[in-house]
Amino acid sequence: MEQRVAVARAEAGNERTRAIRRLRTERLLSGVSPFLLLAVWEAGGRLGIIDVRFFPAPSFILGTFAELIVSGELFIHLATTLKSLLAGFFVGALAGVVIGLIMGLSWWVRAFLDPLVSALYPIPRSAIVPLIMLVFGIGWVSSAVLVAISVFFLVLINTMAGVMHIDRIFLDVGKNFGAGPLRMFLTIALPGALPMIFAGLRLGLGIALIVIVVAEFAGAAGGLQGIGVLIWQSWQTFLVERMYVGLVVIALLGYASGLLVDGIERLVIRWKRTQF
Repeated sequence: MEQRVAVARAEAGNERTRAIRRLRTERLLSGVSPFLLLAVWEAGGRLGIIDVRFFPAPSFILGTFAELIVSGELFIHLATTLKSLLAGFFVGALAGVVIGLIMGLSWWVRAFLDPLVSALYPIPRSAIVPLIMLVFGIGWVSSAVLVAISVFFLVLINTMAGVMHIDRIFLDVGKNFGAGPLRMFLTIALPGALPMIFAGLRLGLGIALIVIVVAEFAGAAGGLQGIGVLIWQSWQTFLVERMYVGLVVIALLGYASGLLVDGIERLVIRWKRTQF
């Protein structure tokens, strides 16, 4: 018996060691791959293999990045984009979570609103940019509204699906113990749908970054600020390095926002850590 226990402990220790090694290898590969790509890109540009008119070497892009930081121009564009992005994302995500929870809990609300969601969701966001600018004018508010609309549908659909996948027994227990609509909303529907809600938030952030650039493209002719405006104006004047700086900033925003959502998810859904 003691020998079996010792063998089991040894196997468990070996499993933990393999898991730690795998995690370290994954982190190493994740860190190496971007630098390897940049090194190949830099070498291709220096050797003339890559046309630097369209794909300037990373060192040139880094130099332009530093120039825009020193001049303060990059921060002006970034502040405008973040203002529209955060305002639109907060409003769209909050509305999506609330209405998604209600639709998931109430069959008659779902029956009433589902046709509207199904009809409006597929409409391309770029197609309604002129309408939004007609109503809200050319400015950061229009960009925020477009972001809010885009995020709203993704979060709503994921939240509703999360509520509808909650085991029916939990809802029945809540009703049997006399839980009112608000308590059902806060103590059963919301916690049960959290994994799907965070999935919707993660998707919404990615779409929001795409949409904000499209909205700022449309407002570039009005002399506005924003990362999208920086990219568009750089393309018009063939300042390719500046255009790539805008693309890099959007990529960094996407990476940072993904880390932020993952960190919040780990704090909010603590039980998820112990699943694997």
